[in-house]
Formats: sequence, structure tokens, C-alpha cells
Amino acid sequence: MTAIKHALQRDIFTPNDERLLGIVNVCKAGKKKKNCFLGDFYKRQQTWELRDLTEVDAKDASKENPEFDLHFEKVYRWVASSTAEKNSFISCIWKLNQRYLRKKVEFVNVSSQLLEELPKAEESVPSGESQSVAGGDEDALDEYQELSTREEQDIESMMVTCEYAISNAEAFAEKLFKELQVLDGANIQSIMASEKQVNILMQLLDEALGEVDTIEGKLSSYEEMLQSVKEQMDQISQSNRLIQISNTNNGKLLDEIQFLVNYMDLSKGHIRALQEGDLTSPKGIEACINASEALLQCMNVALRPGHDKLMAMNQQQLLFAELRDTFARRLTNHLNNVFVHQFYRSSCLSLPGHDQSSTLSQHTAELTLPKHSPLHRDLLRYAKLMEWLKNTHREKYEGLSRTYVEYMSKLYEREIKEFFEVAKIKMAGTSKDPKGKFGKPTLPRKESALKQETESLHGSSGKLTGSTSSLNKLTVQGSNSRRSQSSSLLDMGNMSASDLDVADRTKFDKIFEQVLSELEPLCLAEQDFISKFFKLQQHLTVPETEDLDGSLPSKKPPQAEHRHSLSSEKDIVRLMMNKIFQSIETELNSLIALGDKIDSFHSLYMLVKMSHHVWTAENVDPASYLSTTLGNVLVTVKRNFDKCISNQIRQMEEFKISKKSKVGILPFVTGFEEFAELAETIFRNAERRGDLDKAYVKLIRAVFMNVEKVANESQKTPRDVVMMENFHHIFSTLSRLKISCLDAERREAKHKYTDHLQSYVINSLGQPLEKLNHFFEGVEARVAQGVREEEVSYQLAFNKQELRKVIKEYPGKEVKKGLDNLYKKVDKHLCEEESLLQVVWHSMQDEFIRQYKHFEDLIGRCYPGSGITMEFTIQDMLEYFSSIAQSH
Repeated sequence: MTAIKHALQRDIFTPNDERLLGIVNVCKAGKKKKNCFLGDFYKRQQTWELRDLTEVDAKDASKENPEFDLHFEKVYRWVASSTAEKNSFISCIWKLNQRYLRKKVEFVNVSSQLLEELPKAEESVPSGESQSVAGGDEDALDEYQELSTREEQDIESMMVTCEYAISNAEAFAEKLFKELQVLDGANIQSIMASEKQVNILMQLLDEALGEVDTIEGKLSSYEEMLQSVKEQMDQISQSNRLIQISNTNNGKLLDEIQFLVNYMDLSKGHIRALQEGDLTSPKGIEACINASEALLQCMNVALRPGHDKLMAMNQQQLLFAELRDTFARRLTNHLNNVFVHQFYRSSCLSLPGHDQSSTLSQHTAELTLPKHSPLHRDLLRYAKLMEWLKNTHREKYEGLSRTYVEYMSKLYEREIKEFFEVAKIKMAGTSKDPKGKFGKPTLPRKESALKQETESLHGSSGKLTGSTSSLNKLTVQGSNSRRSQSSSLLDMGNMSASDLDVADRTKFDKIFEQVLSELEPLCLAEQDFISKFFKLQQHLTVPETEDLDGSLPSKKPPQAEHRHSLSSEKDIVRLMMNKIFQSIETELNSLIALGDKIDSFHSLYMLVKMSHHVWTAENVDPASYLSTTLGNVLVTVKRNFDKCISNQIRQMEEFKISKKSKVGILPFVTGFEEFAELAETIFRNAERRGDLDKAYVKLIRAVFMNVEKVANESQKTPRDVVMMENFHHIFSTLSRLKISCLDAERREAKHKYTDHLQSYVINSLGQPLEKLNHFFEGVEARVAQGVREEEVSYQLAFNKQELRKVIKEYPGKEVKKGLDNLYKKVDKHLCEEESLLQVVWHSMQDEFIRQYKHFEDLIGRCYPGSGITMEFTIQDMLEYFSSIAQSH
């Protein structure tokens, strides 16, 4: 085993500068052991790092067992050639673990005696051989160490000098021992001979120690001197530090003084402007603006810690507060006076002592609203001062806003009321006394009647909801212009032609457009002024949403103010506009109600105009007062329009026809035509075309339904004639106007007209050749029952003799006479307005020819070879129809 270890060390480990510490001959557990024969060449097959070893399992600590396991990344099971080799190998691993791995490897089922052998061996070594023991671990691990080349040469030379070194090892060892004793004696003598030199060395060491003591004394004195210098330098350093601190403090004090002087000092000119500056001249206003901005800047300076403890600072802040209150009071009083002066100046123009005719009469003639741009222009000079007041004195700012709203609302209310009175007078002028062709009564436009109506309209509270029931209480003068009984269309007056002509309706349209055109710039100008003058929609923070007609709310903390958005300021503007123009919506609704009372067709004009103005206002600002107000009024107009349509449908349903006269074209059919013509003119390029389309569909369905209803109730005129004429008229109207949403109804009207024309023609033609018609109907019945066509002539009632007898009763002269009577009857049924007589007569001619050919065909098929023919020919019939039509 030793020779193998030596060979392995030499061939495998020495070339890699490694040492072999332990060796064991093993085979894998569970496999049959094979005999191995070693050669002269060794090769390393597999290597594991000791640090990767986690556990050594000896299998059994009490019994001899050559098996053991090594736990690396997996478990390797081995069987040693002997238990002694296994124990020796495990002991070697344990020592390496103790020395290099700090007991990292765990040993399981290993005898404690085996692990304690090394410490016990160390305890048994004498103390005098500590050096040998110290290296005992290394020697124990290193059981064999290879000789160096020089050592091998020395041993070989020594053995060469002694011939018996190999044959007599004891003699050779004895000789080496004697030589060692000789060398030891020489060493002792050499040591004793060097005693003198040792004494000399000791003397030199003593002298060196004396010199060291002298140097230490000098160093101590130098240290004392340096200590006094250090104390002096510390004092100088302390003084310098105090001087530096003083300079720093003086610099900071200077900065603070400069800061206070630069930012907390207000010039005398600014103070004078705040106390007594002129608020009427542009120069004085500019000086006050500059002074107020400087004051606000001084008051808003962020003071540093400790500034509030300075008496001068407290006095300066008190001065600023006093100047702020003084100027805020002066500014508020001045602007209040401006508001009051403007109100009373405008009010005086309407008093009896002044030239009222030059104001109201002028506006009456022109239908215009007074402009307030001069007032706005004058007040906008104070816009920056209002912003200053908003940021410094919120209570006074809110008070001014309430004062402005209060006076301007009174002023606008009077002006708007006068403006709408003028509009109503002009609107009343569009009405005429004569009744229209449908007998609708109209309102006389006398001034007293207008006054009574407008007072009644003003008496209503709140908004109109689109219902005109309250208007029924208006006094309608002129009882002599009631409807005549002959036009029982009362009622269709709202739907068919109004007694107002096109010029009057156009005039009304212009008046209504003028009213809206005057209100729109007025509201926009006032809203723009409020936003600029009161500095709303300029910053994200806004004043509290105060109640403009009452108490002040509590102040909100700055954090709450900063949470207000721009939309909140728009709400404030809208609130102020609502209070200033609180009468506009009421007056507009009153005007709309009056226009609707004069002529319900006015709702069409108003719907188009109002929709256009709402659309324009929403494009400018969807949340503006104007957009909101016009949108509310548009709802009222739309409701009036819907009610107009509903009333027309109701009047259709209530229509009764005369039992003594023919029906002709029904009034609500012509009424729908006139409504459609007017609506197409009004709604050309309108924004709310969809509303009209919906109304068209409702009306046309009602017209269809009520035409059929009247046709069923008609006693004087045949049902087919009523349906034919009216649906022909509807079809012609829809084809001419080309209303796209009614294409389906146009096709349906044409279909109904065609069907009823054909029905009327067939029913009417049965009468001129009545017996002949009945005879051939009987022939067709026999054929339908199964009788062969050529056998019909053998039937008693339908033989050739009977056929000749019937044909003989209708010679050409009788046929022409019958057709002439038929023409007169058709002429009596049809109305002149629709001009359908020739159309119907031509259709009857075609139908008569068709029947004639049918009769001839039946004669040829059922009576073959009989030679029976009609008493007249097709050419005769054409001459009959033509001569009858020309004679009438």
C-alpha cells in the first residue's frame, strides 16, 4: 500500500504541486468485486472538492463494517478492502475537517474513539518536545514525504563512503551516532569560545540604553514647550472663530435689513395715492392701481421667522392694514356712486319731465335695446382695482357685486319690458281683421286689446310650459268675424292657410329675429363685462358663491378656495346673469305665447330662429347664461310646435262632412299641402330639420287615416272617388315638394290612388252593359263548375238564342247612350279642383275595351262557328268615348 501511495504521489500529485494525505482501496457498493492488476501508469478519473462534502456515514460505529457513504451533491456508496483502511481514511477526513473546514462535515455512525485518537496523541507528548508536537498534525498527515534531489545525493555519497551501510545497518547507525557526538562537542566548545564577544555586546547594549534615556529627557522638555505653544494657538483659534461668527451675523443682519427695506417699504407717493388719489381721472386711476399693487405686494411678502417680533414690522403691518381699509372704503364708495348714478341717469330719461319721446319713441321705431358699452368702458378702468379688492377685502368685493346686480337688474328689467312692449305692438300689427278662407278668427290689433293681452300674459307667474291654455282667457275682439258654418273646418284654420298672408308672416319672422338679435349681443356684452370687471374666470380661486340678494357666507379657508375650479366661476357668472336678466325668459315666453295665439304657424318660424340662436350660443359657450336661457325658451317653442301638430291631428279627427254636397278634396288635405309648402320654405337649411320630419310623419299618417274615415262615412260621393281624389292630391303634393322623409308615404299614396281608380272604373262600367255583363258572368260560372266550354251553348239559360237576345238589347246607339249617362255620373262624382275626369274617362275606355275583348273571346271559345258578334266594334267604342268627351 505504501509503494502504491509513493507511486501515486510521484506520478499524479507531484506534477500538480499537490500532496497525497490518505488512500483507501474501494469498490462501489452493491456490485461484485473484481480483481484489479496495477500497471506502471495511473490516471485521475474523478475529483470532488472537500468543501462540497456534507456528510460521512460509516454505517456502523460498534461493528466492523468496510462500507461507508460520502454525501456530495449526491450520495456515493463505497466498500473498502478492509475496515482498517476505511477507519484510516475517515480519520484523515476528520482531521482535515477540524483543521480547514471548521467542523462543517457531519460524521454519522463513526466511533468516538476513532475521532479522539488525535487529541489523545497530542496530550501524551512531553512538554519539552512541544515543537515536535506542534507539528504533529502535519507529521501525522504527512506519513511519507519525498526526498529532494540534493538529499538523495547526500545519502548516496554517505553510503558510498561506508561500504557496510546496507549490509550492517547497526554498525552504520553506530558510526553516525559517534560522529554526531563529535559534532555536538565541537558546537559546545565554539559556544564557550564566544563568551568574550558576548560580554562586549552586552556593554554596547548598556551604552545604547543610556543614550536612549538622554534622548527621552530632551523629548520630554520639547513636549512641555510644545504644550504651551498649543495652548496659545487654541486661544488664537478661538478668537478667530468668534470674529468669523460676528462677521457672519453682521452679514445676515444686513441682508435682513435690506430685505425689509426693499420689500416692506411703501413710497410716500403710493401712500398719498391710496389715501386721497383721484378715482375719476385716468391718471389718478393709474396711480391708484400702481399704489394698490405695491401695497398688495408688501402685504403678501413671506416674512421670515422672527420678523413678527420686531416692533417696526408690527407698526408697518398696521400701517398697511390701515391703508388697505382706507382705500377699500374709498373705492367701494366711489363704485357704488357710479352704479347709482348710472341707474338714476337712465331712469330719469323715462320720467315725464324729460323728453321721453326721444328715447322710447326712437326705440319703438327701431325696435332696439339701449347699449351700455359706455358704462362698461368706464367701469373697466377699475378692473384691476376690483381684482385687488377681491384679493384683499372679500366682503367689500361681494358687497359691490350685489350692488351692481341690484341696480343693473332694475335697469335692464325696465328696458327689456319696454323693448318687449314695442315688439308686441309691432307683432300685433301683422294681424288683420278679415277672416281667412277657412274662417279662422283673428285678433284686432287695437292698442287697448294689446294692453289687455300683455297684462294677462305678464300676470302669469313662472315659465310657460308650452301649453297655451292660459292664453284662452285673452279677450278676442271682433265677434263679427266668426267662422261661417260653411267652413266647418274650424278648426283646420291652424293647419291650413292662416288668414295672415305671406307678407304678414314674413314681418313676424323679422320682428322675432330682431328681438333675438338684440338680446344676444346685449347678454354677451354684459357677461363679458362681468367676467372682466369682477375678475371671474381669470384665476382658479374664486370668491365664495355668495347669495347676491342676501347674507354673506362665512369665509372659506384658503385650502377650500384653492379647490374651486374654473367651472365654479362660470357658475357665479351665470348666477349674476340670472339675477340681472331675470325678466328675459319670462318676456320671451310671453312674446312666444302671443305670437302663437295670433297664428299657430308662427311656432314654425320661432322654432327655426330659436334653434339657430341656441346653436350659435352653444358654439360660443355651452354653459353661458344666453345658451341656457335660450335653451329653456326653445323647449317652450318646441312644445308649442308639438301642440300645434297635435291640435291639427285632433281637428282632423273631429272633421265632419256635409251630407248634401259632394266631398271633393278634403280641407285637411289641402291644409297639409299648405303646411308642407310653408314648412319647407321656413325650414330650408334649418338646424332642427328632424323635428319637422317627425311632425310630417305624424301629420301624414293622420291625413291617411282620416281620409279613409271620411271616405267610409261619405253618402253623397262614392268611397272610391273620395279615396282616389284625395290620395291623388297627396301624391301630387309629395312628388312636387320632394320631402325625403315621406318617400314611403308618397309611394303608398300613389298605390292607394291607383287601386281606388281601378276599383271605381270597374264598378262604374258594370252598369252600361249590365245584362250582357251578367250573362257572361253566368257563362264563366258554368265553366268554373266543370262544364266544357263548347258545351255551354247547350245549357238552356246560355244557349245561342239567349246570347243573341242579350246582344240585341245593346246596339251601338244604346251603348253610346249608356256611356253618355256614365260620363255625366262620373262628372257629378268628381270635383273640379283635382281635374281627374279625363283621367278617369280614359281609364274607363281602356277597361271597356278590355271587357269587349273578353266577351268576344268567350263567344269564340264557348260558341264556336255560331257567327254571333257584338252589335258594335272597338272602333265604334273609341268614337263613342271621344265624341262624349268632346261634347262635354
